[in-house]
Amino acid sequence: MGRLEQRVAVVTGSSTGIGRAIAERYAREGARIVVNSRSAERAAQAAAEMRAKGWEVTAAAGDISRPEEAQRLAEVAVKAYGGLDIWVNNAGINAIGPSLTLDFKDFMRVLEVNLAGVFAGSQAAARVMLPKGQGVIIQIGSIFGEVGMPQRAAYCSAKHGLIGLTKVLSNEWAGRGVRVVCLDPAYIRTDLDVQDQSTGDYSDRDVERRTPMGRYGTLEEVAGAALFLASDDASYISGSHLTVDGGWMAYGGW
Repeated sequence: MGRLEQRVAVVTGSSTGIGRAIAERYAREGARIVVNSRSAERAAQAAAEMRAKGWEVTAAAGDISRPEEAQRLAEVAVKAYGGLDIWVNNAGINAIGPSLTLDFKDFMRVLEVNLAGVFAGSQAAARVMLPKGQGVIIQIGSIFGEVGMPQRAAYCSAKHGLIGLTKVLSNEWAGRGVRVVCLDPAYIRTDLDVQDQSTGDYSDRDVERRTPMGRYGTLEEVAGAALFLASDDASYISGSHLTVDGGWMAYGGW
């Protein structure tokens, strides 16, 4: 028996990267998965690849920043598997540039996806979870929810907001059986990191030098932390945020 046997999990933005790693880890532990992407083709491909490994997986396209599409995603889970136990708000984007010249539309789009979309997803999940008095909502934040970084005005604003949102939702829902937590990774090797390096003026060596453990984190390490937070082992954890950062936040030197 896996740690998530027969539980139903929705993971937004899960066709690739951190979301895909979390979805696969949950599936290995017995969960039934709804894979999501804005692209129906990417969602379907990811679901097919996971089903080929013997897992129960359903594909659902949708833009999480649109409340009606977040709601539809929850409905897909209920229709396919009869319920919803775990919701991971992973979908996210970035916009890097000097604050003085950062396009306001780009700033707002990051907030729409990374913060407002998380609120919409959390609402959709809670509408299913609260009536039965059980569930876990996990927000995928960032170390930049705790510190600032030049040229990341939009991203840092959204990720700082996630920590506050997590606390508020937990205050409202923990007593009704729904835990809300935030998982804050540092630099993880993903396609998004490769894109960010092209505009963010940093290199692999910069990340390795700044991180006390001397390396990037792995997708598996983030997925392992997400598994813990979703499992019964974390049954008394709500409203807090867990940093997976190789010591980044503890280091204050040059």
